[in-house]
Amino acid sequence: MHTSFAHLIDSSRENFRRGTLYVLATPIGNLADMTARGMAALLAADVVCAEDTRVTGQLLSAYGIHVKRLVSLREHNERGMAEQVVRWLGEGQIVVQVSDAGTPAVSDPGALLADSVHKAGYPVCPLPGASAVVAAMSASGLITHGFLFYGFLAPKSGERRRQLEKWLEAPHAVVIYEAPHRIVDTLEDIVATFGASRRLVMARELTKTFETIRTLPADEMLEWVKSDGNQQRGEIALIIDAAPAKEKEEGLDAEVIRVVSILAAELPTKQAANLAAKLTGANKKALYDHALTLKNVD
Repeated sequence: MHTSFAHLIDSSRENFRRGTLYVLATPIGNLADMTARGMAALLAADVVCAEDTRVTGQLLSAYGIHVKRLVSLREHNERGMAEQVVRWLGEGQIVVQVSDAGTPAVSDPGALLADSVHKAGYPVCPLPGASAVVAAMSASGLITHGFLFYGFLAPKSGERRRQLEKWLEAPHAVVIYEAPHRIVDTLEDIVATFGASRRLVMARELTKTFETIRTLPADEMLEWVKSDGNQQRGEIALIIDAAPAKEKEEGLDAEVIRVVSILAAELPTKQAANLAAKLTGANKKALYDHALTLKNVD
């Protein structure tokens, strides 16, 4: 380890307060994304609470870090471990919590622990780092005023579609995580809910060897994933773009009308409206209504 970097870690160790829970973000793939402050926290900790001690053990081994005590804190034992952590904090110990990858309490165990520590009157200090949702948004190229992070959708199609319907007219992007064995089913539900043209970004295996980030209309994203089994593997963050801006009350602008008019003269009404929506970004229903009017006039 470079001398100045080692000195930075050593000096950071002095800044950790006793009787404090530190919530530490760990790399989501590439181990080089571990922060110096995070390594210092692990070295300073009296107890490290890990979602899976084997996974955390690999991270510690990669950096040559030896911790005083490594214990398991996962979903099924979080409540009982929270009580134990509060006792450790009462003894003046430094406790660090990590999940297998990313940030605890973000689609991972940790919220109940932090809540228990707050209620017991002890400080909870975040140590930020890698985040799949932020990484996906930063590389997406989507121009949006904000985004909603939801995490994992329901595993069953009916409930999943009901969740998706809430965002049909959302003015912001929505970021979800999805398991590889459900990605095709989820994309099918997205197409059925939002239509073929809603723009999606799939960010898969972020920071890893086979990292893939691709932007496509929903129907094309579905066909691409179905045709390439490699896209049905690994960790997936999926971004649903914000709903297209509604057309002004006075109607479609002249260029949009020109496009849909040309298409409607050659294609069935629905097909013309769908294609015009893809080309112009205009509201599909407004395009369909206008194309239908043209057909009736003819």
